[in-house]
Amino acid sequence: MNVTPLSHPKGRQARVLLTSVFGPYAQDDEFGSRSINPMELYHNQVTRAQGPYSLRIFHRSWGIMFIQQNIENPSTVLDFPTREDFERELTSHHYDVVDISSIIVNIGKVREMCQIVRRLSPHSTIVIGGHVTAIPGLEHMIDADHIVKGEGVGWMRSFLDQDPHQPIHHPQIASGFGHRVMGLKLPHKLGSTAATIIPSVGCPLGCDFCTTSAFFGGKGKFINFFDSGREIFNAMQQAESAFNFKAFFVMDENFLLHRSRAIELLECMKEARKSWELYVFSSANAIRKYSMEELVQLGVSWIWMGLESPQSGYAKLSGHDTLTLTRQLRENGIRVLGSTIVGMYHHTPENIGQEIDYACSHETDFHQFMLYTPLPGTPLHARMEKEGTLIDVDLADVHGQWKFNWSHPFISHDDSKKFLDWAFGRDFELNGPSLYRICRTTLEGIRKYRLHPDLRVRERFEREARALQTSYSALLWAMERHMKQTNEAVADRIHSLRKEIARECGSFSSAAAALLGPIMLWLTRREERRLEKGITYEPETFIERRNWVGV
Repeated sequence: MNVTPLSHPKGRQARVLLTSVFGPYAQDDEFGSRSINPMELYHNQVTRAQGPYSLRIFHRSWGIMFIQQNIENPSTVLDFPTREDFERELTSHHYDVVDISSIIVNIGKVREMCQIVRRLSPHSTIVIGGHVTAIPGLEHMIDADHIVKGEGVGWMRSFLDQDPHQPIHHPQIASGFGHRVMGLKLPHKLGSTAATIIPSVGCPLGCDFCTTSAFFGGKGKFINFFDSGREIFNAMQQAESAFNFKAFFVMDENFLLHRSRAIELLECMKEARKSWELYVFSSANAIRKYSMEELVQLGVSWIWMGLESPQSGYAKLSGHDTLTLTRQLRENGIRVLGSTIVGMYHHTPENIGQEIDYACSHETDFHQFMLYTPLPGTPLHARMEKEGTLIDVDLADVHGQWKFNWSHPFISHDDSKKFLDWAFGRDFELNGPSLYRICRTTLEGIRKYRLHPDLRVRERFEREARALQTSYSALLWAMERHMKQTNEAVADRIHSLRKEIARECGSFSSAAAALLGPIMLWLTRREERRLEKGITYEPETFIERRNWVGV
């Protein structure tokens, strides 16, 4: 853990404000927000070219939630505030410590928030955490008292005169909020269907471009919050009780790499007869440690996997046929989010189209495309800095979804964005909306496992079948008719899938489609018009207090 010998004079009595940077986020402004870089993971990096079919979800700032849950002090989490919210909180309450968490692109907002604290709450100690701390010379750019790199719970405990090595208490976190599907805004209870569990941070594989791996120590390093499968199971069971969820977004850079821990979790699930679903991040070499039967019994129903490039040379891909692997996963009802890098050293204007088509041929349910981007703190950034290939770009634009921040040997700064945009569009053209693709993969799993001898597995796929039979049937009905206007080949595939679902899941799917489909089609067309006018979405503000009685 990143522990400092210093401590605040008030120790456990100090009042702490833990905040993310202020909004709005999905617009161009003087503080570094960019319309191309909204606070929506999927719409930002995965489904952004899919128009009204793009998956719109916000996710909380988990780091500050973790810190709050693991300190004894009176504290407030202020997540996604407006600037006015932040100022009001500083003037309405006395805070001894103000902790600001941020990613690199929001350095301008961090600078402004430090100035606001100095003006409105000059007695407060300012602590800065998050990926923004990887910026070289950050201490000269902002007026802060402490800049904390890496894992922050141990540091904050030590700073507040508490044992940094005591066990981690996992906060209760719904995986997302503000869900919007084809123009339909889902209520909180319907939108959030999974809890977030964070067993570890960092990844020992340490790919040179990976900012999260570098942030938590780099290659060969990671920090376990939970060393055993039993500990993970206990955290999941607590989340299930709190939310009544049966699905869990396991936020671990390479969850399946730790096989003994995952198998222990499986044994706990079997013992307690838990029919749970897990959404995980894992590399190809880690996935190959398991049989498909083990993955299905573990409840793995969604995997985020790096495809990068067939010529990337990364160890996690060495000797693994990712085309075969993704096909096998989908055939077993496991949805795949593939991640591909655009603009690696060997890419040229002549071969990059072929590489993108190869990526699209995986037919993953989702596909993330990112520019090869040297972010501060990574080995890639250090190497390019030494080589002198970095170019002067506003840090607000260094996020992998705009243009290169380095001199590529074959692809120009402006062309990098053209190729990136083309990749997203090409995937959508060839494979259709991700919402259609996940229905296709889900049906494969239902066919194969709804009669599985393990009751836990059968229950999971029966839940999937009910969803296909009702809500997804309506979405597909509307999607088929809307896509006819722009991509008849995909619309025909959607039509065939709807017929297959009706045969497998029952005729009620046709009734649900006929009843709700026209409504979804109207909402989809309305959403399309709204997006054409430039509408953007912002997350709601959260204010959560802990140990606040009598304060």
